[in-house]
Amino acid sequence: MRRTRRERPFHIDGWVVLPDHVHCMITLPLGDDDFSNRIKAIKIRFVRALRALEYRNPARCRNGERGIWQRRFWEHGIRSEADYVAHLDYIHINPLKHGLVSRVRDWPFSTFHRAVKQGLYPQDWAGGDELMSLSVSE
Repeated sequence: MRRTRRERPFHIDGWVVLPDHVHCMITLPLGDDDFSNRIKAIKIRFVRALRALEYRNPARCRNGERGIWQRRFWEHGIRSEADYVAHLDYIHINPLKHGLVSRVRDWPFSTFHRAVKQGLYPQDWAGGDELMSLSVSE
């Protein structure tokens, strides 16, 4: 991540790492819209740092692909402040949504903790009941 950010700068607005996927929101420098090469570089560097122990289906073996990441990623351009807030909330509530914790603050692999320090969220945000009120779909 750090190397990719040095080579292709971006700001991490929100990020959560889960056992089988990640969600992130990044801001690129003005006039730069190359999300694809940044995500590609992060994914490549990540898999190169891990021993190849995961299951790979025959197609992935044929293509020399690892079985860690989805082949594609989905990007969404933020359209408004409300859209930004909704997506940041969605990122941070994901560990709770997937049943990994009963409170968002209990998941260590998230920018939620940084956001609390910045005053964007209270420490006790999303203790379990908030899932019903979120409208951003996966």
